[in-house]
Amino acid sequence: MRRLALAILGSGRGSNCRAILEKIRDGTLLADARLIVSDVVDAGIVGVAREFGVPSFVIPEGKWRTKLEPEAEQDLIRRLREAQVDFLVLAGFMRILKSPLLNAFPGRIINLHPSLLPKFPGRAAWSQALEAGESVTGCTVHLVDSGIDTGRIIAQREVPILPDDSAEALHERIQQAERELYPAVIAKLATELAEAST
Repeated sequence: MRRLALAILGSGRGSNCRAILEKIRDGTLLADARLIVSDVVDAGIVGVAREFGVPSFVIPEGKWRTKLEPEAEQDLIRRLREAQVDFLVLAGFMRILKSPLLNAFPGRIINLHPSLLPKFPGRAAWSQALEAGESVTGCTVHLVDSGIDTGRIIAQREVPILPDDSAEALHERIQQAERELYPAVIAKLATELAEAST
């Protein structure tokens, strides 16, 4: 049975990356993590890659904080193709992807965002929801396009906002939901690929 070949891109602790790798290890997610990519040398996700024995690569920092240098993006595309990756999974990757990468993997890049899109795109979405007086927020898995958190929504999970919530407490509950939702969505994609290849 064909297994989904993943690259996981992240800039932070790697908690969603860990959740995905744990599901692969216990056999509930029929996929292979071929490459873990970070744009931060000492990011936690690099340690997660080492712990699970997944090859990792750190993108040079470059001039911009929000996007990749053109040369770095082309090098990343080359490495992803060499690893024969099917899907790119963004797990807290804090750079905006540009057309070379989007065109290299059309419809095959997914992202996880900590709000119920289209509400509260961009940074610190949990704080935005709290400040807006919402009673519920959550997380969204969506396809990546050239906009910021504008791609087609694949799945969502709601998280209630409690009357005495702090931004930190709300963010932690959203992250718990993310760690359940993201592997489940990837598992569904993996099953669809396996069925299509039989």
